[in-house]
Amino acid sequence: MKEKVLEINNLTKRYGKAKTAVDGLSLSVHAGDIYGFIGHNGAGKTTTIKCIVGIHGFDRGEIRVDGRSVQKEALACKKCMAYIPDNPDIYEYLTGIQYLNFIADIYQVSKQSRQERIRREAEDFGLIPVLGDLISTYSHGMKQKLAVIGALIHEPKLLILDEPFVGLDPEASLILKNKMHAACDRGSAIFFSTHVLEVAEKLCNRIAVISGGRLVTEGDTRELTRDKSLEEVFMEVAGHGRTD
Repeated sequence: MKEKVLEINNLTKRYGKAKTAVDGLSLSVHAGDIYGFIGHNGAGKTTTIKCIVGIHGFDRGEIRVDGRSVQKEALACKKCMAYIPDNPDIYEYLTGIQYLNFIADIYQVSKQSRQERIRREAEDFGLIPVLGDLISTYSHGMKQKLAVIGALIHEPKLLILDEPFVGLDPEASLILKNKMHAACDRGSAIFFSTHVLEVAEKLCNRIAVISGGRLVTEGDTRELTRDKSLEEVFMEVAGHGRTD
């Protein structure tokens, strides 16, 4: 059995007394998993992710990253993971290379390792010519690529992605998919949300569907889609849900 990189046990998150955004959610992500987390808008995906990475507290349950509690050992958890939100908010008055060096400093990546990784990743994503430019001059897609490079720079054990393919062109999307596979081959795990069910079906070895803050199905992608498409499975278990 591969080691658990992410464990969520009975997670409950409320906003005030009226709204329960996540309700008793439990799942596990193991080393080597590309784990798809899908659901309608408002289903609780982003709230769950923000609880994992420490942006939100939560009312009940436990989240462990690489065996450590995100509540009791927050810094240790953050050191071994990376998070890319659906709309990365990057320091626009830094240059691309300044931003990447800043991220590398935070994660204490050595000078030699960071130079090699920045060169490799920026070359793959076609950002080498603009690393000296201010981020404020970047397009949305370029900022997304820079955020991906920053997330990969310390080779995290757990990579958390919220709608990672939004804003990426087809070539960059393929490069990111290849890098996700490469990270998992090194023993990392990836947990990501997406609305694009075709991508999840092809890319993920495990899938969870959340609806109304509750887990409605979870398992091996091939087993879940044995006789039908992921879209059909999703509509059966999640219904029409919210789409606003």
